[in-house]
Amino acid sequence: MKILVTGGTGYIGSHTCVALIEDNYEVLILDNLSNSSQRVLNRLKTITGKPVDFEKADIRDRAALDRTFSRFKPDAVIHFAGLKAVGESVSVPLRYYDNNVTGTITLLAAMAAAGVGTMVFSSSATVYGDPPSNPIREDFPIGPTNPYGRTKLIIEQILSDCHAADIISHITLLRYFNPVGAHPSGLIGEHPSGIPNNLTPYIARVAAGRLEELPVFGDDYDTRDGTGVRDYIHVMDLAAGHLKALETARGLSVYNLGTGTGYSVLEMIRAFEKASGNPVSYRICPRRPGDIAECYADPSRAEKELGWKAVLGIDDMTRDAWRWQSANPEGYQGEKHQYE
Repeated sequence: MKILVTGGTGYIGSHTCVALIEDNYEVLILDNLSNSSQRVLNRLKTITGKPVDFEKADIRDRAALDRTFSRFKPDAVIHFAGLKAVGESVSVPLRYYDNNVTGTITLLAAMAAAGVGTMVFSSSATVYGDPPSNPIREDFPIGPTNPYGRTKLIIEQILSDCHAADIISHITLLRYFNPVGAHPSGLIGEHPSGIPNNLTPYIARVAAGRLEELPVFGDDYDTRDGTGVRDYIHVMDLAAGHLKALETARGLSVYNLGTGTGYSVLEMIRAFEKASGNPVSYRICPRRPGDIAECYADPSRAEKELGWKAVLGIDDMTRDAWRWQSANPEGYQGEKHQYE
């Protein structure tokens, strides 16, 4: 099968491309590189032993999409492309609605014109908002609390309507919890620009001495150690979930991808100290508005229907994240590649 991967040079997309190529899928990455590096392509070739077809384009550019579909003729699309910083989405919501929602509509129109009827969509557990209880099931109430989460929900609704109208026959919505870790080679991983928004890359930079200390927002939650608890999932487990979603794509389906286990902020800090051999300084700060005490998945539907289950734990996550951080302190910067 030939798979078009939008946003394939990004964090989750690049790891999924490795899994696809190693499972003998033919992959074309389409990415505008607004929040990723083209240098990822060399790393993917090194890991898999195969060159990766790449098209620099924006999903809002219909002409570019039509050319790509005509040339590559994909059997399915995995759709990662999108802006994803919650805080930024609050300050520039129109940018998020334009990029994420308008871009997806344009992509769907191009898929329909090309006769491509299968999509796996990169959604998010943020669509649940503040859940009534844990673990979170797919049938829980939906109520995102920020523009980023709302773009994911709107896209899910658009996809549902496209399926009902038989525009796209097979759609799988994957609601991720908290992706962490890196490929075990240490060649690809997460490297956000500026100060990280997510916990794991922030901890990694503190452990590496690149940031002074980690702010811990609240230690008085009703959790086992007072700090917030989240469901962290290794990015390679997440990548494997996309392959299962492709293999089983039938009709419209939605799945949580998480471990079903919550880890606290302090537990993640201790695990990073163990993985790195370095202390991680942190400072307790006031709670952030909108943060909740705990959030973790019920992944049983994915196990039952996809035959997928997360197999990597907290030690694997922090070990691989540290290997990536220590081997690539500047991320992909400074590396020359054949595509430039």
